[in-house]
Amino acid sequence: MPKPLNILLIEDDTIEVMKFNRVLKSMDIVHKIIEANNGEEALEILKDRDVIPDIIVLDLNMPKINGIEFLTILKEDEVLKYIPAIILTTSNNHKDVMECYRLGIAGYIIKPLKYDEYVFRIKKLIEYWSTNELISQ
Repeated sequence: MPKPLNILLIEDDTIEVMKFNRVLKSMDIVHKIIEANNGEEALEILKDRDVIPDIIVLDLNMPKINGIEFLTILKEDEVLKYIPAIILTTSNNHKDVMECYRLGIAGYIIKPLKYDEYVFRIKKLIEYWSTNELISQ
């Protein structure tokens, strides 16, 4: 049975954050979204071990600490490295895809241009992870 997720969304584009939130609000299960504008802010949120998300959804192209730098730091942490991290980005650069998988991501989704396709992909992403057995901290 699907369960509500605690999702850390790391995205610097306000419109993308609004789109993501809109899709989740349209779903049957109420998920909790914690927002960070960049990798640096996300690391500050994650320092508080009381707030451990079930999954992390992040963009690659962000100021301060980009997605790959964030993943490198995340995967070095003995507690946080087990959180599934899913890339949600406009980059279809093969080098980015390979580097992210090398770092241990759980998925790589390219943001589609059409809103209907975006809704479809985000719903499938959330449905999948809300049925998985996740590690509880």
